[in-house]
Amino acid sequence: MLKMIAKRLGLLIFVIFGVTLVTFFMSHVIPGDPASMMAGQRASEETLQSIRAQLGLDQPVWIQYFYYMSDLLSGDLGTSIRTQRPVVEDLMTFFPATLELAIVAFIIAILIGIPLGVLAALKKNTFWDHLSRIFSIGGVSIPVFFSGLIAILVFYGILGWLPSNGRISFDLNPPTHITGFYIIDSLLTFDMVALKSSLQHILLPALVLSYAQLAIITRQVRASMLEVMNQEYIRTAIANGIKGRLLIISYALRNALIPTVTVIGVAFGSLLGGAVVTETIFGWPGMGKFVVDSIEYLDFPAMMGFTIVISIGYVLINLIVDIIYGLLNPQLKR
Repeated sequence: MLKMIAKRLGLLIFVIFGVTLVTFFMSHVIPGDPASMMAGQRASEETLQSIRAQLGLDQPVWIQYFYYMSDLLSGDLGTSIRTQRPVVEDLMTFFPATLELAIVAFIIAILIGIPLGVLAALKKNTFWDHLSRIFSIGGVSIPVFFSGLIAILVFYGILGWLPSNGRISFDLNPPTHITGFYIIDSLLTFDMVALKSSLQHILLPALVLSYAQLAIITRQVRASMLEVMNQEYIRTAIANGIKGRLLIISYALRNALIPTVTVIGVAFGSLLGGAVVTETIFGWPGMGKFVVDSIEYLDFPAMMGFTIVISIGYVLINLIVDIIYGLLNPQLKR
């Protein structure tokens, strides 16, 4: 297991190199001039040339990439063109909000998707099975921006149950910064007012963000459960008098989760990297909204930093998935 972990972490270097290579050159193909964005439309050519030289944009692309990788090896992600701060500081400011939203959405997808998939498999071709299919088709078919706008219209505009933007009410101060997660920080500081407001603000975007992955998990669990329930060892267990929760949880679900773990792992990576649209719709001050603003400003260092963080996250998630495989099925440890 330790050798496998070390090997995966070693491969992370090649992943980062490939991601930075593709992203860097693609970002420099985008039409536009960051110097013009900084100086304004009426800036003189001398001013533009001075800014380009300051940012290193007057050098060939391959030289810019060489200097960028040299700084990256020392842990420097560069300076944001838009905020004029180190990209590391910007990511540390916005990443906790994105991670908190992704974790809550992930928990919702797991808590609803797995039981719904099991129910659909056990009630095959019944009303509950057909209902779960319709629910799943909607999750994978409806675009996030559309479901987000509908959710705001219903839960904020019509019912008035949940707020539509932000992480906390405007008339409240954020909880004392400890982890950067408002929910956890509110619990640690016993700030129940901030906790209630944080939960209210995160629920709607988390539900919208989790819908697509929830639908995928539901379909995967249903398919896996149907396959497992037809296996000989399940029939043998039933013949020996094993039934109810013990049969479903200990015998069927545990084995059905082995192929589902892959889907769940990819789902979390998708939630982390796919929060851009959701954060934009709900005004969530996370990394997704930060990178959208950076793209509009042609902020190459910020875009590169975001891509590197997401790529590292995907590799680490795949590593965790492989470890969970061994826990679910000891035979896979070999």
